[in-house]
Amino acid sequence: MAKINETYEAVVVFSSKLGEEAVAALTAKFDEMIKANAEDVTVNDWGKRKLAYAINYETEGNYVLWNFTAAPSFPAELERVLGITDGVLRFLVTIK
Repeated sequence: MAKINETYEAVVVFSSKLGEEAVAALTAKFDEMIKANAEDVTVNDWGKRKLAYAINYETEGNYVLWNFTAAPSFPAELERVLGITDGVLRFLVTIK
């Protein structure tokens, strides 16, 4: 039998070139999107950290972690929006 809801974890690395205000705005945008489509949402802002390797000539990024419970169709939509958003260096959405 298929599960109705699954627990997910999403880690997003935002570009540090954007500045603190732009990163906060993007974080708020995705936080609203996740809260509108998921339950039990927790956000953990890890702040600016050094990347393991340069991405687009950037060596630092702002990390944000979300834990949430959602229907299996939502993570695909979240990944689609993250993939087309300027300022997102990398992201990973996994089943917890």
